[in-house]
Amino acid sequence: MLGKNIIHKTTTLLLAVTIFCAYSMVALASAKDLTGEITVSGSVTVNGQSVASGSTIVSGSTIVTGANSTATINLGKVGRIEVPAGSNLTLKFTETSITGILSEGKVRVNNNAGIATTITTKDGIAMADAGQSNNFTVEVECSHSHVDTISGLVTLRIGTSDKQVAAGTDAVAGNLTQTGCKPCYKANPNPGVFPVASHSWLAPLLIAAAGGGVAAFLLSSNDAGDIGGGVPVVSATR
Repeated sequence: MLGKNIIHKTTTLLLAVTIFCAYSMVALASAKDLTGEITVSGSVTVNGQSVASGSTIVSGSTIVTGANSTATINLGKVGRIEVPAGSNLTLKFTETSITGILSEGKVRVNNNAGIATTITTKDGIAMADAGQSNNFTVEVECSHSHVDTISGLVTLRIGTSDKQVAAGTDAVAGNLTQTGCKPCYKANPNPGVFPVASHSWLAPLLIAAAGGGVAAFLLSSNDAGDIGGGVPVVSATR
């Protein structure tokens, strides 16, 4: 009887060890999947340390890009994050989510369907529609934040108010007239075509007649797909 009990306990112990090892392997495999690969150009740091292209990035990392520098984080089936120059982004991700806190600069997000995605700034929260893939940008200015949806659907939450930002449109959160902040000018996305500003804070139009000609200077909305932004448009007509 004693021998049977020992055999039974030994078998139970071995089974428990086997199960523990199996779960440990699954856990390690899952943890391995929760990493991304970063590609950089110029000066880029992750958690304060300079990184090179091909480095592994883990959830919770802070990416900072210097002047004339960019970083792209490839998350495989989850999506891709592009961080242009002069930006500061803290990025968290799982197999089903992307969460970012953008404190400075700009970020472009491509998330696949089924991935819950949010980018938070000091002015609001951009929430992508998890039911589809989305391509959108979020930019932090001194007085406000921009959300531009290139494809898909994004909701901009400002306090308790939600505004849907459909593909091809944009929205602004914050105080556009904050003292001490420079005006935000966006370039004409269609050179040669008389531009139309997409925001309620239309840029000023100056028309001056001189020497038989009319010079029109218009600062207009930016192409949502251009991460780098642009310069004001100067259009001359005779």
